[in-house]
Parts: sequence; C-alpha cells; structure tokens
Amino acid sequence: MARQNKESKVRRLRFAVLNDESHKELWVRSMSKGRFAVVLTTIIVFVLAAIFSLIAFTPIRTFIPGYPDARSRREAISNAMKIDSLETAIARWEFYTDNLMRVVEGREPISLDSLITAVSDTSISKKDVDLMLKKDSLLRVKVANEEKFAVSGKNRSMTIEGLQFFTPVKGVISRPYDSVMHPFLDVTAPSGSVIMSVLDGYVIDAYWSDEKGCSTVIQHDNNIVSVYRSSQKNLKKTGDKVSAGTPIAIIGDHLHLEVWYKGEAVDPSKYINF
Repeated sequence: MARQNKESKVRRLRFAVLNDESHKELWVRSMSKGRFAVVLTTIIVFVLAAIFSLIAFTPIRTFIPGYPDARSRREAISNAMKIDSLETAIARWEFYTDNLMRVVEGREPISLDSLITAVSDTSISKKDVDLMLKKDSLLRVKVANEEKFAVSGKNRSMTIEGLQFFTPVKGVISRPYDSVMHPFLDVTAPSGSVIMSVLDGYVIDAYWSDEKGCSTVIQHDNNIVSVYRSSQKNLKKTGDKVSAGTPIAIIGDHLHLEVWYKGEAVDPSKYINF
C-alpha cells in the first residue's frame, strides 16, 4: 500500500507565466526533461557565442586590460619608423668610417653610386647594401687585436673561441643544433635576405642540388669550414676569395648553417650572435 502512495517519477515539466492578480495563465509550455536540457544548453551556447562576438568584433575588446588600443598601435608604428631612421643614420656613419679608413691606408674611397649600381646587378636591395657596409666594424676589431698582440695576426694560429665571427644573416633560429640528430642550425629570415661569410676564406665548393638547393662551402684558417645550404642563389663561385661579411648567397625559405672545426661539427650559436 505504501508503494502505491509513492509519487510517480517526474517525466515532463511544465512552465507557466501567470497574472499575479487574476492568476490567469498568460503563457504555458510543457516539455520533457530531455528536451528541457537541450533547450537550456542551446541558450547557454547562444549567450556565450554572443559574448564572444561582442568582444572579438566590436570596440569593446579595447577595454580588456592589456589589449593594445589605437594609441598603442600608433606609438608602435612611430617607434618602428624612428628605429629605421636610426639604422639609416648608423649605416651612413659606418660608410663614412670605412671610406676614412681607406683614405688613411692610401686606398681609393668607395663611391656610393658605384656601389649601389654594382649591387643592383645582383638584385640586392638597399637594405642589404647597408648590411655589407657594416664590415668596417670587423676591420676595427682586427686592427685592435693586432695592436694588442703587436703582431700582424695574419699567420697566427688561434682557437675557434678566440675568433670574431660575423653574423651570416639577421634571423631567428628555427631549429637548434643537436650533435646527434641535427648537427647544424636552421635560421629563418625574410626571403631574399643576403647571406654573408662568417670569416675570411676561400670558396672551395659552390653548387646546386634538388635536395639542398644552392650550397656554398668556405674554407677558413685554423681548420674551420663553414657550409651554407638551402639558398636560392649563389653569389660566389668555387675559388673566390671572401672576407668576413662578404655576400655569398641569397636566402631561400631558411639558412642551413654548418660550422666544422678540425673535422668535427660544432654548434654555430656558441660563436655567432643571431
């Protein structure tokens, strides 16, 4: 008898809107528990989508702490323009310093017009010309070292740790060196950037292959060999003499850089600042 008095399990729900005074039903809706769950879930998803759309596609997102507003973007653009102007001014001073050094040594100064003309024949941009003009900093380091040791340093044998390496390209290391699985560096840089020699030396091989693209191999003093692969164009041929900072290739999608010392691959990032 007690079992018959138990309330039956609720299977449907009824929702109604009543007039508070007359208790007249203004709106009545009946649905199952499953359908109620579906409707409730749909409403929640719709509300969340509406909130996301308001934040993502309206100016409301600028009120989020840390989100850059229009003023911040204008300041970033202005700072980028100032940096570009400073780089241009520095390049002009370096070009002036290089010519001054040439005059002091009794050599002919470089004409900027002739330099730009020669560079345009190899499809190198003005920005790449500015990079080539930075070679004078290496000359100052070399002169300072020679004065420090009171010898010419030309035939002096040095360890790899004592050498000043030139950065081959301005970029980001996309895959680091691993002595077992990846004994070289992958450096990502804008397509068309100029690749430069890391040290003085002679090009002992310059070729192209389907697998590795254009490759350049340079023999340096002190039993050092540098290898530059995955280029889209070689600027030097086998037998050419190059100096540190000399353009040797045009980058493709990335630079594959190897440095060998006494027959063993070493980590280029230990000696080169990217």
